[in-house]
Amino acid sequence: MLGCDQTALLTHPERPLSTKEAEQFEALLKRRLASEPVQYLTGTQEFFGLLFEVSPDVLIPRPETEHLVEAVLDRFNRDANPRIVDVGTGSGAIAVAIAHALPRSRVTAMDLYPSALEIARRNAERHGVIDRVTLLQSDLLAAASSQEFDAVVSNPPYIADGEVLEVQVANYEPSSALYAGPTGLEIYQRLIPQARTVLKPRGWLIMEIGYGQEAALGALLAGWREVSFVPDLQGLPRVALARTDG
Repeated sequence: MLGCDQTALLTHPERPLSTKEAEQFEALLKRRLASEPVQYLTGTQEFFGLLFEVSPDVLIPRPETEHLVEAVLDRFNRDANPRIVDVGTGSGAIAVAIAHALPRSRVTAMDLYPSALEIARRNAERHGVIDRVTLLQSDLLAAASSQEFDAVVSNPPYIADGEVLEVQVANYEPSSALYAGPTGLEIYQRLIPQARTVLKPRGWLIMEIGYGQEAALGALLAGWREVSFVPDLQGLPRVALARTDG
């Protein structure tokens, strides 16, 4: 609210709030008491060491999703120049983090919603990678059917309709980025065959998955090579990986 950092607050604790500032702070407190996420109050969220703009138009990046970025970086060294597509980019956190960590990569960031793509664009500009990030409005990979990529990455909606979520998630974050359908597998069922058509030989499909979905994803990836799952810090399968024939 004050437009300063924590250091300024600590070094000037005697600074009084104006009446307008006090009213603004009270309004923010009321929003938080109603369970609105802090990230939407501040408009920012840290992800993979970078600060991202967020709004109710996009999902708040989670620490668990950093495992997805790490899985990509484990497969392409810093000197590589892969073409990567991030499906359902939202805030652009995954696409920008990858482009930032792989300075020779070219990343296509796709999302169905123009409002999300605008936030992703600003985040790519903030971190100096906009020249290597292409933003496209697309339903999954529809807009990339004529392209070829070294990797398709995605943190898609994977929650089943009707699953109860925390109030601050259910009431404030975009349902389109959370719910996939009756089983929670609907987006994977569409994305996996699409990915095969745009990946180069021995290209990687790398996706975040939800709790208890490992077996179902393994079945959906039948016929792919090198299928594996990366656990999160709790030891639960969090990222699914598979490779095309080469």
